[in-house]
Amino acid sequence: MAEEKPHCKVVLANNIAKSLLEEVHEGLKKIPHKPKLVGFLASADPAARVYAEWTGKTCHENGFVFELREVDREELEDAILDANSDPAVDGIIVYYPIFGSRQDQYLQQIVSIDKDVEGLSHRYIFNMYQNIRFLDLQNTKKSILPCTPLAVIKILEYLRIYNTILPYGNRLHGRTVTVINRSEVVGRPLAALLANDGACVYSVDINDVQQFTRGQGLRKRRHEVVEKPGWTLEDCLPISDVVISGVPGDKYKVPQHLLRDGAVCINFSSERNFNPDVKEKASIYVPAIGKVTIVVLLRNLLRIVQNRLEAEAEAKEGKMHDDAVQTTE
Repeated sequence: MAEEKPHCKVVLANNIAKSLLEEVHEGLKKIPHKPKLVGFLASADPAARVYAEWTGKTCHENGFVFELREVDREELEDAILDANSDPAVDGIIVYYPIFGSRQDQYLQQIVSIDKDVEGLSHRYIFNMYQNIRFLDLQNTKKSILPCTPLAVIKILEYLRIYNTILPYGNRLHGRTVTVINRSEVVGRPLAALLANDGACVYSVDINDVQQFTRGQGLRKRRHEVVEKPGWTLEDCLPISDVVISGVPGDKYKVPQHLLRDGAVCINFSSERNFNPDVKEKASIYVPAIGKVTIVVLLRNLLRIVQNRLEAEAEAKEGKMHDDAVQTTE
């Protein structure tokens, strides 16, 4: 009798996005207006256009307003500043890459922190790396996390890779993860977030491997990074429970023979980083995450609007209190 091969479950982003959308719809009921997101497209990158079209479609289907503004890249800075000061605009997304240089990083920093749905402002990035989860001392206003790394985390939660019996912040304790990509927008933030939640993460770049952990035990609040001289995928993949890849090129494929039996494999590149034979080794395979990323974007927009409404309500309450004090004096 032939031995039956273990069955790999292919999980589609659409199914994961549905459960997150329910949370978004509940939040929308408490907002007095339709939140408006403005997207800036200033490059000829086809992947950016597809992402912009998906964003618009998802916004319109779920009670948000989306406006795509196509501008010349030399005029983008002024266009962002105009949107920052426009009270009708609740959130801003810029479709990168534009210049493909430090100028892109500069543009990320001029988007108002109160409208930055991508979580790329310095304050949000600082909080993420320092594992600071709130913007205020009262822990009521949650910090915004970058969309694609957060989408991967939401997928891992959906797949129950996070152990919900453990306290929040330690739920990946004992997990070993390889992230193939160390870009500043996705790969490095993702490695940091996973390590901050307790995982041992091997961050693989074209040149080297780094290990992100929270140090020994469960005590440290934020991650630390050490170089792994001489290490390659041959060292990381056989010991990893989870393999997450996002190499932006059609020629790169994760070597299937190095994967651990039963590994969970997630692809976040617009190209397929895993060959079809990944199903012979993996227990779960997520071939794309785009639809989850867009729902996370809407979730971030909703959070930004909620934070602003709360701040306005607090300011109003503070003014009423001051007026009352003046009247009694």
